[in-house]
Amino acid sequence: MNTPPSSSANSSPSSKSPRPRRWSKTIPWLIGIGLISLIVAGLWPKAQPVEIATISRGAMTVTIDEEGKTRVKNRYVISSPVAGLLRRIDWKPGAEVVAGKTVMAVLETKAADLLDSRSQAQAEAKVRAAQAAFEQVAAQRQSVAATAKLALTDFSRITQLYQAGSVSKQEFEAAELRHTNAEQNSRAAGFALNVSEYELQQARALLMTGYQNNGNQVEPLVITSPVSGRVLRVFQESERVVSAGMPLLEVGDPTDIEARIEVLSRDAVGILPGARTELLKWGGDKALTGRVRLIEPAAFTKISALGVEEQRVNVMVDILDPLSNRPTLGDEYRVDARIVTWESSDVLKSPAGALFQNGDDWETYVLEHGVAKLQKVQIGRSNGLETEIISGLQDGHQVVVYPGDKISDGVRVTPMVINTR
Repeated sequence: MNTPPSSSANSSPSSKSPRPRRWSKTIPWLIGIGLISLIVAGLWPKAQPVEIATISRGAMTVTIDEEGKTRVKNRYVISSPVAGLLRRIDWKPGAEVVAGKTVMAVLETKAADLLDSRSQAQAEAKVRAAQAAFEQVAAQRQSVAATAKLALTDFSRITQLYQAGSVSKQEFEAAELRHTNAEQNSRAAGFALNVSEYELQQARALLMTGYQNNGNQVEPLVITSPVSGRVLRVFQESERVVSAGMPLLEVGDPTDIEARIEVLSRDAVGILPGARTELLKWGGDKALTGRVRLIEPAAFTKISALGVEEQRVNVMVDILDPLSNRPTLGDEYRVDARIVTWESSDVLKSPAGALFQNGDDWETYVLEHGVAKLQKVQIGRSNGLETEIISGLQDGHQVVVYPGDKISDGVRVTPMVINTR
């Protein structure tokens, strides 16, 4: 009788169940963590590209930029002293004339009403008035000439001291301004003396014409140029009957010019006589230098291109460049002026586009470790491109220029790469 096999005999190594591996249990966890990481990375806000500028120290200039025109400083309108028949005027604009020698116009005064006693008395009174005016202008010319001589001496002395380092640049510029103004006043006084002498001669010629009319010996009235220069305009060219006081020609020296700049009245308040000025877009390759001589005290209303009423003020600028630098610049030529109202050689400055106003405060975004941090600042003067920083920033700080709506305090930013090709 056979005995059944024992249980130990039926068991074999191949009949044993395998043990589960540990890593097979961690695979779902790894997959889950990976998916969560991808979702977080996809939803994580990206760094915003921004334009960065560095706060630095350097020179800064505040200017007022406006348009203007040139004009002849000393000009004279030759008018008819009496009524009569004007002979044809052959002069053309640009013709050169000499004071007291060049005949500008000839008047036939046969029809002039100069024979009555009233007109004769008026002519004699005009002669006396012209004589008194001539003597007054002559005395003023002597006074102005003495002032100009003193200003030249003072300027020469200040120049030597400035070169030696004994006086400041401000004192040197003030002396230069006094010398320039005195020189211009001397030239204007000389022009006024020539005009006064011419008016005296015309008054005497008018009186003599009246005497000749009384004696029935009438000579044409010859009108000469009061100043040396060139003919600027011809108002009456053809032969015709003219009345007393009618303008005939305009003469002046086109090389002795100045610039008349129209600025807004609120800007004119900050302009001082002697302010440095640059004249641009006048037709030459280089800018012309000038100085403000006068800010007119009265403003006028002007309609802008947009139809807005503006109160503007004329600012007169003396051109300092020699005639060789502007040989073709004439009367009523258009120029662009840049008037300096403030300047400094060492100031902490920031691009104006990096600053924005929040209520009464000025703020900016400072770049710190790739994050934009909101920073309050105190500003000074600005020229539209750069702004003076008084407090809140330091030299070397990097700020965000023209921050958009996506930039706020704590946002990650990255400097934007600009292709300069």
